[in-house]
Amino acid sequence: MTAKYDYKLDHKQLTQWYKKNHRSLPWRENKDPYRIWLSEVMLQQTTVVAVIPYFEKFLGKFPTVHDLAQAPESEVLEAWAGLGYYSRARNLHKAAKALSHHGFPKTASELLELPGFGPYTSRAVASIAFGEKVGVLDGNVIRVLSRRYGLKLEWWNNQGRTHLQKISDELALLGQADVVNQGLMELGATVCTPQKVTCILCPWAASCVAREKNAVEKLPLKKTRKESEVWVWKPLVAIKDHKVALVKNDYAPFLKGQMIFPGEIAKEKNKPKDYDAKHNITHHDIFIQITQRKSMSGKNIEWVELKELKKVNPSSLLQKVLHKVEI
Repeated sequence: MTAKYDYKLDHKQLTQWYKKNHRSLPWRENKDPYRIWLSEVMLQQTTVVAVIPYFEKFLGKFPTVHDLAQAPESEVLEAWAGLGYYSRARNLHKAAKALSHHGFPKTASELLELPGFGPYTSRAVASIAFGEKVGVLDGNVIRVLSRRYGLKLEWWNNQGRTHLQKISDELALLGQADVVNQGLMELGATVCTPQKVTCILCPWAASCVAREKNAVEKLPLKKTRKESEVWVWKPLVAIKDHKVALVKNDYAPFLKGQMIFPGEIAKEKNKPKDYDAKHNITHHDIFIQITQRKSMSGKNIEWVELKELKKVNPSSLLQKVLHKVEI
């Protein structure tokens, strides 16, 4: 680690700033690891403003990790509906069963063994709930550290992430890791944001390398976006007696392993001219061409009550298809 930066001073300035300026958020009310973990999972790919009502509603339904562990997966998915990325909810449910049985481990290395606990989530929970002196690295922290220290790193590669992780760990080791980590994330979320930077409010404004070199907008380096792929999906929709025919998805590149309509899918170079609906999942642009059937047969077909469909698969993609057919 380079010695040219005064991490002690940076730690002190960040800590003082966070204690005076942090937002009052429902998961910051106490050190309950369940609440902290739930918030961290929900905040992946979702903003704080959007998460708060989901967080409170979810806690109302599953107030403890034991309640979550004992609930059927269908109820968990239904409560998650609207947040997207449903593998997060499935892993949350799987991990809850282990946590309910064994209790919460207090170190990042132990948490990392659980379903859905990646390097970031395990470090966030261990530091915020239990005070372990480990640093976190998410999008906000990557941006703040890259700018503060003027680092032109390919943060999406192992070498770049390792460098940034070392700095984050160095800061966390100097005092209260929970305050440091939340301070870095708060700074990135409210002051050192991707588009609008409010340097005048930043505790590190006087020492920020990117600000000094007029490189704030150039850092962190931008990762090349994965090009969107055009997929034409031809679902077969059969409805009878208020039930719809579904199969376990082993043919489409999205919603893998989940219950979807039977059908076929192909990757195309160009967008089709005719389609019934369009949907996006990550880098998949899905053009939907629906065929409605009066009946359906096959050993893999499962008939699901229409009113239960959101519990079986809460994805808005299925609802979008159903809105286009005659029920």
